[in-house]
Amino acid sequence: MSSSSARTFKDGLVIGLIAYTAVVTCYAALDFLAARGAFYTVNVLGQSLFRGLRDPSVLQLPIPLDPMAMFFYNGVHLVASLAIGQAVMAFVDVAEQSPQRSGFAFTMVTAGFVITIVAVGALSAPIRPVLPWWSIVLANSAAVVLAWMYLGARRPGVWRAMTAFAR
Repeated sequence: MSSSSARTFKDGLVIGLIAYTAVVTCYAALDFLAARGAFYTVNVLGQSLFRGLRDPSVLQLPIPLDPMAMFFYNGVHLVASLAIGQAVMAFVDVAEQSPQRSGFAFTMVTAGFVITIVAVGALSAPIRPVLPWWSIVLANSAAVVLAWMYLGARRPGVWRAMTAFAR
């Protein structure tokens, strides 16, 4: 693996971890502020994904924590975040190496953000009271901002490279 490829791979892992952490922290904070306990949303997501929880009326009751469902849900979320980080970095590399393709790269990263929100929203429809649309947008926007802050510090000029098509 060349040093450029290794750097891209590492940056993809880091921005995936940043995004994962941002989303987890955002939902923990929202749960804490709603006085539901910091693990409420991840518990419901885990139970929904791995235990078949679908009845929104049950969501209003105290739900016992399911550590295994929470653990496996976090594993799925982490793997998805790391994969997204790698995809984003692949498009960043395209823009940095071929400025004429920056429009394509920018469009793909932006589309990925929108698709992620729509997919999470569609998959979480049965538990909408716990995961409203605004929270999905907020958590993913926080992830994007923090990941781009890291990337901007790590690769000065990345924003310029991604938006070369606009000049």
